[in-house]
Amino acid sequence: MSTQPQAKMSAREAPPGGSAHKSLALTLIAVAQMMVVLDVSIVNVALPSIQQALDFSATNLEWVVNAYALAFGGLLLLGGRIADKFGQRRAFIAGIALLTAASLFGGMANSQELLLAARALQGVAAALVAPAALALLTSTFAPGAERNKAMGVYGAVAGLGGALGNVLGGVFTDALSWRWVLFVNVPIGLLVLLGAPRAFRESTPSRGRLDLPGAISVTGGTSLLVYGLMNAASHDWSDTATVLPIVGGAALLVVFLIIEARTSSPLMPLRIWASPARSGSYVIMLTIGAALMALFYFLTLFIQIVLGFSPMRTGFAFLAFAVGAAVTATLSSALIAKTGPRALLAVGTLVFAAGLFWLSALGSDSSYAADLLGPLVLGGAGTGLCFVPLALAAVAGVRDEEAGVASALLNAGQQVGAALGLAVLGTIAANATEERMKELMPGSGGGDAHGATGGAMPPQVQEAVNDALSHGYGVGFLVAGCVLVAAFLIALFTIRVSAEDAARTDVAAVV
Repeated sequence: MSTQPQAKMSAREAPPGGSAHKSLALTLIAVAQMMVVLDVSIVNVALPSIQQALDFSATNLEWVVNAYALAFGGLLLLGGRIADKFGQRRAFIAGIALLTAASLFGGMANSQELLLAARALQGVAAALVAPAALALLTSTFAPGAERNKAMGVYGAVAGLGGALGNVLGGVFTDALSWRWVLFVNVPIGLLVLLGAPRAFRESTPSRGRLDLPGAISVTGGTSLLVYGLMNAASHDWSDTATVLPIVGGAALLVVFLIIEARTSSPLMPLRIWASPARSGSYVIMLTIGAALMALFYFLTLFIQIVLGFSPMRTGFAFLAFAVGAAVTATLSSALIAKTGPRALLAVGTLVFAAGLFWLSALGSDSSYAADLLGPLVLGGAGTGLCFVPLALAAVAGVRDEEAGVASALLNAGQQVGAALGLAVLGTIAANATEERMKELMPGSGGGDAHGATGGAMPPQVQEAVNDALSHGYGVGFLVAGCVLVAAFLIALFTIRVSAEDAARTDVAAVV
């Protein structure tokens, strides 16, 4: 999705950010986008191996995912401003260099703290790379057929990266080590760094100032909120370890809104939220981000821990989701001008919700063919129907100079939604698992069922653990499905972009 305003000059007019090597430029942009997308999903299948290697608890394991998502989503708007102020090529190269270094650092990590620090640095780097890459694309390729073709490649790579992440994560974990889900970025990043100076010219830096207070308050507030919600899995909701971070996070988010209302160069102009269609699209994307993270996180653990799949087999199991998403994303692009965004969003959220409700019935005796294949196809199909209409609704009626900010908010919403969703749904699932363990083994006190999976145990204990985990994941899927039903209602009442307006919108400019 777009994170930068469209370039005002065409590539044929040789703008400062243009390139005489367009094939190389597009290749580097596509590879960079692949790296950013891969880093969201490639660790998922490796999570059980990471948990055993570094002795993560079930709650702390979520931070391997959330450290990246929070830094990426929280700093994405600032990354776009940095590209504008200091130059697109500089921001791109700096981001790739940091991503490469952070990946090397993470692959060598021998403690939880070092790995989480590396994941956060990867997120910071992604927040630089993503907007700079798309800005370079729009300044390199002329509007019309040339740019649309480039955008098609960019969008295809973004979609493929999500599916490949799970597959490659499984292959690397099985064949080499979980560390290679991080090391893989190192040779790729070095090649991009070698080619970037030749492929891109530098853009003219802008004079706008950076909204650092806004970036710090929104990232800090969201992180504290997620931290408090995750603590609820191991503490009471009334415990200070839960309450204080949640209250502190909420206070920082209020400070962020005050800063944005008063600063002359806000990261997020509040007027963007004035349109019901735009505000609705951001909230819906937040819910989809939460549901997607629940799907991938819970199913990855369920398939490996309960069903006993190898990491490689687990990665390939998610291809059903990718197929469903690919088919309906293509269909969505073809239908949007006839149906308008609301109809596609309504159908997409309900289809995705149906898949999650199906998964809520998982049990320790479930099988892939009977109980997972169908829900994965439905989840992918529902997701594929939603992204194009959300991209269009996010920029409906927005000023040209704010189109990049509006679409960047959508991208940030997905990342923040993933972090918040994993925190909330992970806590709900953990509590449900603990209660189930108490029922099955009254003397156990609940315990950490995830932590109990690492070594040998009596068959009856293993059976109880698998049953409790299946129940907990099922409750998480049930709540995630209800969240998507809420998204369906939001779509019905807020998305008022007509089919005619959708037909006039340049999809390539906002995807």
